Amino acid sequence: MRLPKAEDRDLCVRTRRFAARIIRLYVSLPKSAEAQVIGKQLVRSGTSVGAHIAESNRGKSRADFANKIDGALQELDESRYWMTLLIDTEIVRPDRLRDLIDEAEQLTAVLVTIASRTRRNEKQ
Repeated sequence: MRLPKAEDRDLCVRTRRFAARIIRLYVSLPKSAEAQVIGKQLVRSGTSVGAHIAESNRGKSRADFANKIDGALQELDESRYWMTLLIDTEIVRPDRLRDLIDEAEQLTAVLVTIASRTRRNEKQ
């Protein structure tokens, strides 16, 4: 099972850009222990999204494909959690993360649609 070519390219590019933005955010965080701990968690989850998308294209079945998409969704949820924690602990101003959180939400919407369609087609 693979994503359609155009959708595949778009998701691969978007998730790679998302990961790059997460890495740049981490590099710019204060060097305090709290900021670094949260930042490292964010880097792990934020860079894993694209890896799950890449893996999904090698899925052995529709169910495997959908499971990889679910993995990407879990990483997006975790990324939003860490970004929110950076805001809640006043390490980063909300306006600085607004666009990155918005991208995470947009990617989530796209992936939920893909997973839902895949599961619906699997039952047919």
